[in-house]
Amino acid sequence: MSNTPGPLKDALVERPSPWRRVINAVDQTADRFMPHSFTKLTLGLAVASLISEIGIIVTGGAVRLTQSGLGCPTWPRCTPESFTNTPEMGIHGIIEFGNRTLTFVLAAIALAMVMVLWNRRRSHPQVFWIAVGLLLGIPGQAIIGGITVLTQLNPWVVAFHFLLSTVMVSFATLMLNRVSLEVRAQREGRVNLPVVDGETTTWSRGLAWAIFVIGWVVLYLGTIVTGTGPHGGDADAPRHGFDPLIVTRMHAFPVYLMVAATVLFLILVLRMNSSASQRRSAWLMFAAVILQGVIGYIQHFTGLPIGLVLLHMLGSGLVVWAMTLVWDRQRSSYVANRGTGDVRSTR
Repeated sequence: MSNTPGPLKDALVERPSPWRRVINAVDQTADRFMPHSFTKLTLGLAVASLISEIGIIVTGGAVRLTQSGLGCPTWPRCTPESFTNTPEMGIHGIIEFGNRTLTFVLAAIALAMVMVLWNRRRSHPQVFWIAVGLLLGIPGQAIIGGITVLTQLNPWVVAFHFLLSTVMVSFATLMLNRVSLEVRAQREGRVNLPVVDGETTTWSRGLAWAIFVIGWVVLYLGTIVTGTGPHGGDADAPRHGFDPLIVTRMHAFPVYLMVAATVLFLILVLRMNSSASQRRSAWLMFAAVILQGVIGYIQHFTGLPIGLVLLHMLGSGLVVWAMTLVWDRQRSSYVANRGTGDVRSTR
């Protein structure tokens, strides 16, 4: 039997935890200042998230291709004495520190996205938690980037850093799909509007899965080719000891499979009663994989010129975007405004 007086005991029981007080404060602030529905701001932030996640792949590639990977030779500081680059570090310090600074831009976009979705977190948990995942992935990217520097650009760590960035592109694609669908549902006053808005078959869904899975295999093997090649980010960066021709052929084989699956998928989708969005995703996948394959072949036979390699980095982000779209338009169970009763004007 507790000896705590009744009123004091009740006060202790009813007193919210520090975490609950923070949540309550965020709730009150969001209720006052954040939208209660999906707005043009939400859609704009989703677009910015996807573009910035693809952009960080390109800028990271620029760091490596300009031999600026150790422009800031330590982490989290740029030098042992300074968090920023110094004039003595030259252009390499500017490029590397500039890429680090972009992380704060991504963080600002991701945090803003979580905030504008805060009032929708219970009615639309999937969209909200994708946004939270993108926000949490940014410090993950920064930490792995720091390990990359501290390990003197170890190619295995560099590969992990790149692959995490591509996963973030995939998540940003899923979020944009859902936010744009919610905005459309509100604009048209509709409920139960699905991501998969046209005919699918066992074959189309299977090919969508095949494209998605093979795509990740292609990306992983591509990092081994990169880790074997000449562009390590620094003249003294460690490289894989593999035969460049063998690893290039290993990378090319699943590319052939991906191209074949994409062509079959495109033909199938065009012959079915598919929606405009499903056909568009198929065409985007076809264009992305063909363009990426052409750039890959040209860069291989021309000695890996920096400009083409940078285009190939951009292409990798576009391929992830396209293959995620294909998967989502064939396999997703997401439905906009599923009986939430909140189809209304935005504020």
